[in-house]
Amino acid sequence: MKKNMFILLLLITNNIFSQELYKEKYRPQFHFTPQKNWCNDPNGLVYYNGEYHLFYQSNPFGNQWGHMSWSHAVSKDLLHWQHLPVAIKEENGVMIFSGSAVIDEKNTSGFGKNAMIAIYTGHTDTLQTQNIAFSNNAGRSFTKFNNNPVLNLHQKDFRDPNVFWYEKNNCWIMSVSHPVEHQIEFYRSQNLKDWKPLSKFGPVGDTSGVWECPDLMRVSIEGTNEKKWVLFTSQNSTMQYFVGEFDGTKFINENPVKIFKQDYGTDYYAAITYHNTPDKNPISIGWLNNWNYANSIPTSPWKSTMSLPRKLSLKKINGEWILIQQPVQVTEKLRNEAFVFVNKIVEKEEALNFSGQVFELELLFQPSSAGESGIKLAVGNNHFLKISYDATDQQMIVDRSQTNSSFNKTFASINTSSAKIKLQNGKLKWHIYFDKSIVEIFVNDGEAVFTTQIFPEEDENNIQLFSTNGNTKFDYLTFWKMKSIW
Repeated sequence: MKKNMFILLLLITNNIFSQELYKEKYRPQFHFTPQKNWCNDPNGLVYYNGEYHLFYQSNPFGNQWGHMSWSHAVSKDLLHWQHLPVAIKEENGVMIFSGSAVIDEKNTSGFGKNAMIAIYTGHTDTLQTQNIAFSNNAGRSFTKFNNNPVLNLHQKDFRDPNVFWYEKNNCWIMSVSHPVEHQIEFYRSQNLKDWKPLSKFGPVGDTSGVWECPDLMRVSIEGTNEKKWVLFTSQNSTMQYFVGEFDGTKFINENPVKIFKQDYGTDYYAAITYHNTPDKNPISIGWLNNWNYANSIPTSPWKSTMSLPRKLSLKKINGEWILIQQPVQVTEKLRNEAFVFVNKIVEKEEALNFSGQVFELELLFQPSSAGESGIKLAVGNNHFLKISYDATDQQMIVDRSQTNSSFNKTFASINTSSAKIKLQNGKLKWHIYFDKSIVEIFVNDGEAVFTTQIFPEEDENNIQLFSTNGNTKFDYLTFWKMKSIW
């Protein structure tokens, strides 16, 4: 009886502890965050037996970067996550850097039919190598391959393997980064253990920072049954993508020589995709932080957030392949009652009869023909986040310069992001998710995305519409307060 009472008490205590963990200041309520400690890049995104697996870079011992290991969570719906024990631990001075995971349905590796294989970079101060570990219990525990590494070029910077099964050639393909050279190298293998080089891609596009976290995938073209190949890379604190063809050996970029970004905001990095979703269409998740100040954001006992899962497609616009990203539809299940405002004409500034820091918002508006117009979120105490459209420059701007930035000078200095956005029939559509300290903005049904972190006080929760030069018509604004996933 005493033992049963003890177990019951323990369960109640753990439940209270878990609830308290997700009530902290700044804690997102419908984005994934670890219970505690540092996290960064998503790793090993793989779907198996009804579960989406999210592995991610973590420090099991603290709230700053260090002791890199793979932590683990699973979900049935990409919204509600169950935390699991650390999956692959730092050992013997070798950190576990980023990588991917696959389901070996044909037992090509000899580790067992449907074994889950993690492919990751082993890191020391002087060497990075590619390694594998396997699981025969749906990722609940992993065994490191006793003949690691499986790929070693004896280089200090050589990392982030991303692997998928290439059906056409009946082999595994790996994309792996040469960061300093701004190149992605492709390899092939029959067994995940022996790898042969195929080709290199780059340098091209954004070479302002080291290239990391590649991901090569097939993405559907909207309105057709066709697909193109898309290659992701991450560089310092931003991302870019290339669109073209992969023939099993090399990738050929078909877009113009310019920079195409997954996200124009300040806080989106290292996104990779689920390759083997039930409908075979990739879904991406990115890390919502910025290496320039990542260790300094004022959150505790956790640090960093993952993006909402984004479904991907392609559309050709003005001769360019554009990546279309939209939040997965299941997110709509988190909506509470809708608050709707229609046909509002704003000349200067108008406060809305709605407030909050955990909501979804869809709005369609016709910007004024001059000056800036848009919306201010987290208004209070002379603070606000300004999301606007500048009609003169045809620029969309996300400006957090008037939000709390006292905790870090670098965060304060990186306060504005922008991109040239074309109106559609004279109007602009925004789909905004505001979640305590995270704001994700999907523009014109996902043709562009902006993600930013802000850290408002609890009473900084009002909302204002504004127009600096002439009238702006807001056709509609629909708000939904969102349920917590925890």
